[in-house]
Amino acid sequence: MTEHREKILSICNSICKNTLMETLEIEYVDVGENYLTARMPVSPKVHQPDGVLHGGASVALAESVGSAASYVFLDAKEFFVRGIEISANHVKSVQEGFVFAKASIIHKGRTTQLWEIKITDEEGNLVSNCKLTTIALPRK
Repeated sequence: MTEHREKILSICNSICKNTLMETLEIEYVDVGENYLTARMPVSPKVHQPDGVLHGGASVALAESVGSAASYVFLDAKEFFVRGIEISANHVKSVQEGFVFAKASIIHKGRTTQLWEIKITDEEGNLVSNCKLTTIALPRK
């Protein structure tokens, strides 16, 4: 991994202190030219009552990685980013291990961005497919 990529991941992980991302133990683990990947442990902390990953935790992971990707690929000094819509289709249950969320840009407009976030298990099986729309608002 290049020094630049390591710096981006370090920044993404450092800004998660005292946030939902820290509570859910989300860690940013990979970045490329047009994607950002995070992982989250699946444990009772993120289970629904029947012992599988809660869909809300998956959506929190998806929005976290999609919003962070917007900051990485936009000029964060000029804009702040907000998620304005998210949808998710959950297709597989997970009881333990890690899930990985990879946010890839579909549309990079000046104001709105559209992200596809695929959440997979440790074997690469699709767990959830999410779509996130973000908006970049100018800093005053």
